[in-house]
Amino acid sequence: QVQLVESGGGLVQAGGSLRLSCAASGRTFSTINMGWFRQAPGKEREFVACISRSGRNTDYADSIKGRFTISRDNTKNTVYLEMNSLRPEDTAVYYCATSSFYYGQSIARYNTWGQGTQVTVSS
Repeated sequence: QVQLVESGGGLVQAGGSLRLSCAASGRTFSTINMGWFRQAPGKEREFVACISRSGRNTDYADSIKGRFTISRDNTKNTVYLEMNSLRPEDTAVYYCATSSFYYGQSIARYNTWGQGTQVTVSS
């Protein structure tokens, strides 16, 4: 069973940047696909980005495409989400999650989740 710990959230002004990290432990990191999701107050959790085991394939939600970049370092068992040009509507709790066999946007197919990190973007 893998354990996930997110970090890097905080308060930032609109137009600013943040880099989230998700450190994984408990199994071979390079064998699992990873995803980032977010949940704003009063809204359902939504897909943000995902990355395949090797890091060669990535996918993004349309709302953040061109502003956010997902990457991973399998030597450090860590996945990152670089967030630029942040907007107030990006305010949410951001979660990382794992999937052994699935690569894609479906939240239901991810089976292990971190505790989340709060990102707040002020206008």
